[in-house]
Amino acid sequence: MQQAHRAGTLKQSNKAHKSRHRSKRGISAAVKGKVNVKEFVRRNRHVLKKDERRHQALQIRKNKREEVLATKRALGGTRNPPFLVCVVPLNAQLDVQSALVILKTCSEGAVVTESSKGILHVGLPNFKQRFSFVCPEVHDDFGLLDALKVSDTALFITSALGEPVDEWGEKVLALSMAQGMPTPIVATMDIEGVHPKKRTTEKQNVQKLISKWLPEEKVMQLDKSSDGLNLLRRIGNQKRNIIHHREKRPYMLAEEVEYIADSEGNSGTLKVSGYLRGMPLNVNGLLHITGLGDFQMSRIDGLEDPHMLNLGKENVKTDDTMDAEVTKVSVLQVADPAKQESLVSENIPDPMEAEQTWPTEEEIAEANLDTKKKKVKKVPKGWSDYQAAWIVESDAEGEGSDDESGSEDDDNDEFMSCEEDKSDEEEIGEDNDFESVTESQVGPTDEKYDATIDAAEEHEMLQKLAAAKEDRQFPDEVDTPQDVPARERFMRYRGLESFRTSTWDPKENLPEDYARIFQFENYDRTRRRVFKELEDSLVNMYGFYITIHVKNVRQDLWKAFSLANANAPLSVFGLLPHEQKMSVMNVALKRTGASDEPIKSKERLIFQVGYRRFIVNPIFSQHTNGSKHKYERFFQPASTCVASFYAPIQFSPSSVLCFKEKKNTKLQLLATGVLLSCNPDRLIIKRIVLSGHPYKVHKKSAVIRFMFFNRDDVVYFKPCKLRTKYGRTGHIKEALGTHGHMKCVFDGQLKSQDTVLLNLYKRIFPKWTFENCIVTDRDGKESDMME
Repeated sequence: MQQAHRAGTLKQSNKAHKSRHRSKRGISAAVKGKVNVKEFVRRNRHVLKKDERRHQALQIRKNKREEVLATKRALGGTRNPPFLVCVVPLNAQLDVQSALVILKTCSEGAVVTESSKGILHVGLPNFKQRFSFVCPEVHDDFGLLDALKVSDTALFITSALGEPVDEWGEKVLALSMAQGMPTPIVATMDIEGVHPKKRTTEKQNVQKLISKWLPEEKVMQLDKSSDGLNLLRRIGNQKRNIIHHREKRPYMLAEEVEYIADSEGNSGTLKVSGYLRGMPLNVNGLLHITGLGDFQMSRIDGLEDPHMLNLGKENVKTDDTMDAEVTKVSVLQVADPAKQESLVSENIPDPMEAEQTWPTEEEIAEANLDTKKKKVKKVPKGWSDYQAAWIVESDAEGEGSDDESGSEDDDNDEFMSCEEDKSDEEEIGEDNDFESVTESQVGPTDEKYDATIDAAEEHEMLQKLAAAKEDRQFPDEVDTPQDVPARERFMRYRGLESFRTSTWDPKENLPEDYARIFQFENYDRTRRRVFKELEDSLVNMYGFYITIHVKNVRQDLWKAFSLANANAPLSVFGLLPHEQKMSVMNVALKRTGASDEPIKSKERLIFQVGYRRFIVNPIFSQHTNGSKHKYERFFQPASTCVASFYAPIQFSPSSVLCFKEKKNTKLQLLATGVLLSCNPDRLIIKRIVLSGHPYKVHKKSAVIRFMFFNRDDVVYFKPCKLRTKYGRTGHIKEALGTHGHMKCVFDGQLKSQDTVLLNLYKRIFPKWTFENCIVTDRDGKESDMME
């Protein structure tokens, strides 16, 4: 308890009045309107004695110990799925097969088997645990990511003789940490080949180098059988890292894959076998195969575990003995066509849905009543009532009546067309005032050097860097065209009194693509409900060795995929409800230090969101609070922004990786982040700034030129608010002459070197450029296949 204050020796204490009687006025002054709390009787809490406290602590400790032991027994035991370990070298020249040989031969009683997909299984009877090792190919980025998605442990192998971590190793660590790092373990080989006096120093150097990425990880040695035994013991006993976007869904690494074509030959059934992990799998739901797409299931079979740890059998099993052992097949679930989830991902719009019905008499009376009460406003030509809602009402004048009559005559002009993407390519160059990129042909001077250089890509990069630098120095500033009236060129834009507080209807003038997508009434509430139903619904099949029958897999798609990814791991994820439907996905991204190249909006990029990988052309916006978010023309280096694009719905949390395919090199990781939401109502507002310069200044008024070049444009933009780079605000008072000069009034005297700015805004929508399927060949290049 806090120590009570004690008055000092100099504290004056007046003598209290001797009388105990207080008047009513004194009582009311002391109480000051306070009301006494009603007294209630509460049972006294039982105070635990010393023996009872000791017994309670023992019970709590026992429950925690049992919970930890139950979690450990559920991983890697003889009746549970084995520990799945992804073996990755941190040096491209290092051979991981030598490390696997040590792990296979570390124990005399080890039971070693291997599946048809190249997954090595090691069972240790003395540990009563099983381990599975998968080794993705070096320089296969997508294969590495697919293996790390489903792995329990990431085993990083280094060497003490050469370079411990090269360029490939740094990329491996960056990718694994961005996607979600499984439980990491770092092992160093070839320490026995170093001079005995230098072994400790070499191991410390590797530890210091690894600590840059994994500061809490202790480097282990892997040269002898005892080292391999210690490594397996640590894999089986260490605390597991929880990857939330994986644990919320059922997932599996394919041990065996078989394709059975139908009689027609166009499609067939894909049989995928492996250990089911994560949440329960529903046969009536949908399945996502990374690199192939979303599919329906027809049946789930339960098989006898081919890699069961039996002490009486031989150490090494052949494929023939494994096939003979797997004889029992039990049907666990069969799909019900009435309850099966549909593969429909897009909404079919009804052209008659927005049909206008004849208004009732009450609606007509209310409309007439509103028109009588409405005051006269100065509304520019072509503006709607919603646009002019912020304009201050004024008395009727001659110019105001002319403006209103002009707006009535021009009914055919579009304020903001729904066909945003048709003319958007033409507007990008005009709005940003950037020159179009043209390919330049450079004559080769050195054939050996020019063979690795793309001249067109160099010229394109130069143009992009110049445009990004201009946008950073003069954000959103554009030049007013002299050959086209500004009121026609910027007809889709509007002025706002305040970007933060002005209203903007998110359902106004939506493009036609918005009729094809789905939207949640409350994204967070739906997400919580789906996760809750998944936990409480089906019987858990965790650890079962099952075979999933995936139906209606296109034969040409499967041939292309199996040819390009013959040795790559195949990961399978079960989809939650609604996760196959299209919507607008918003992801928060942060640039990595791998590249200083600016990324332009609507540039073709490869995204991996959680378990799904696709190609889109995103638009970028600022990562800020509020209802409106400013559109960014470039994703600048060392910055953070939000990317929006059309993609299938996915419930957060999910990690996001953004790649760019280079013409002469492999994939480059540009940014990493997380999934924010799937909300089509996110307002992404594009801003353009028209600039003018003071011509004559007199106290608070000034004549501005070079913002417009004709009188009609000045009259059209008269209601808009002006600001200056030195912090002044003002408005247009009147037009002067016929060459675009205008008289403006500000809140203070303008400086001659100041610049007058006019902000205009319009909403930006992403383009429908979603490509669902990516088939990767062994060279690292991508070939797109639409499903």
